Amino acid sequence: MVAASPGGGSMKSLTIQILTGRWFMFFASLLIMSAAGATYMFSLYSGDIKTTLGYDQTTLNLLSFFKDLGANVGVLAGLINEVTPPWFILIIGAILNFFGYFMIWLAVTKRIPKPQVWHMCLYICIGANSQSFANTGSLVTCVKNFPESRGVVLGILKGYVGLSGAIITQLYHAFYGEDTKSLILMIGWLPAAISFAFLRTIRNMKVVRQNDELKVFYNFLYISLGLATFLMVVIIADKLSGFTRSEFGGSAAVVIILLLLPVLIVVLEEKKLWTEKQVALNDPAPINIVTERPTLASSDVKDDGEMSTEVESEKTASCWTTMFSPPERGDDYTILQALFSVDMLILFLATICGVGGTLTAIDNLGQIGGSLGYPKRSVSTFVSLVSIWNYFGRVVAGVVSEIFLIKYKFPRPLVLTLILLMSCAGHLLIAFNVPGGLYVASVIIGFCFGAQWPLLFAIISEIFGLKYYSTLYNFGSVASPIGSYLLNVRVAGYLYDREAEKQNNALGIQRSDGQDLSCTGTACFKLSFIIITAVTLFGVFVSMILVIRTRKFYKSDIYKKFREKALATEMEMAAAAPSRSVAEDKDNDNANGRVLGKGG
Repeated sequence: MVAASPGGGSMKSLTIQILTGRWFMFFASLLIMSAAGATYMFSLYSGDIKTTLGYDQTTLNLLSFFKDLGANVGVLAGLINEVTPPWFILIIGAILNFFGYFMIWLAVTKRIPKPQVWHMCLYICIGANSQSFANTGSLVTCVKNFPESRGVVLGILKGYVGLSGAIITQLYHAFYGEDTKSLILMIGWLPAAISFAFLRTIRNMKVVRQNDELKVFYNFLYISLGLATFLMVVIIADKLSGFTRSEFGGSAAVVIILLLLPVLIVVLEEKKLWTEKQVALNDPAPINIVTERPTLASSDVKDDGEMSTEVESEKTASCWTTMFSPPERGDDYTILQALFSVDMLILFLATICGVGGTLTAIDNLGQIGGSLGYPKRSVSTFVSLVSIWNYFGRVVAGVVSEIFLIKYKFPRPLVLTLILLMSCAGHLLIAFNVPGGLYVASVIIGFCFGAQWPLLFAIISEIFGLKYYSTLYNFGSVASPIGSYLLNVRVAGYLYDREAEKQNNALGIQRSDGQDLSCTGTACFKLSFIIITAVTLFGVFVSMILVIRTRKFYKSDIYKKFREKALATEMEMAAAAPSRSVAEDKDNDNANGRVLGKGG
């Protein structure tokens, strides 16, 4: 019994270490992100909305714009996150997600009277806005907890967001078969349930430097690559032979296993950290450690009077008076300093051009495929291809740009420029209807769309600092709905409807109220994607300006201050460990003394 007690205590201590550690928090974030990309599945159920509610393409694209608006305007989530813990953000996101998509499901299944267009715009905006709360609550928290590996963190987490479309597609086929209306309901309850499950897990933690941190992230990356490869094989097999519902059930089971597999990495890493901590506490050697604080120059030593004067001057300095006097790149900007900086303006404009074009292609995949004569089953293939290559884009951009930055000082804005240039090939394949080109275009556009996000968010964190990152992160996302509105609604939607009306007039068909408006042929989207290609090339030019402006900054050691901060934390913990060990020894001696006294 005496021997069992410490063992039970050790097991309890290890379990607490696992459940409260940084790695389990990262695993929880992976699961939240794997269900947070429902907005990329719009083309799967947009046909139901269009036919059931009798919308034309402009109205459907307006709905798509409000979806993108909700998904990317997360400034409110960022501001709330500045003053509340992450679990509160996740609760709000879960409630918004379920309400928005549940109301759309009620409308499409005709369980409520036909809503007005602005009602549907509001519902999809609310549902999609939950994505920004999930991102802010979990992803931003992970970046703050792993500041030296932010590129890899953003790449892997955003990669799971990209995969979420293919993941949910497999689950929906297993649960509901071909019923796309039920997919809307699934999109409503599944992300909300996962967020509620990990409310207490996602939180800000004290940063402790781990030497093999990058290797651990690579292990997570390998599993995610395995998941992406499996999904790709399933998509190809389904395309060639067609899956039955039971076969989708088997593939969904494998997907769930691969989603839960990273927990093994969490257990192994946290057990290793726990063992090191136990050795540090029980080893008498640390008692002799003398922690030396860095020697301060006389100019750095300030008395209380000087400190109070400095604090008062900081308090009196208004953020409005300093917004045009930003600090050096890499230091913590205030929100206004970042928003009014030239760097942010350039980055914002390049993102409008790049993300706006790729998002227009993704949101219109269903209509593009239909107009070019692809079978309806192929639309599901396009969505899955975009989802998987969206993942590859996010992972490659995050991980490779991090490696290139650390080893070769290769600036991230230059990687963003190359990605924008690459996306033009996908737009041109759609514009000129190359035979089978939509499959290749889905791969290119999915990759480029995914790659832009981790690059955008990493650049924002590197140039403007992490102090107000949750707000600035969400401000960067605002570029997406602006680009979507300009290129999707005002360009693609308008030109599609104009061509459809021209075809109807040539055939002598009069469209009645409530009837959807359809177009066939290459001309439906040709001019739209030629314009989108030109806009994206302009984005390439704008992005090159940012590359030139920040080249000196990216040649410096941008992670130096984070290493110093983590080292200071380690020194504090090392200093605290011996005192705890001595206190525990005294308590044990006192306890032994009391036991001996009783025995006597």
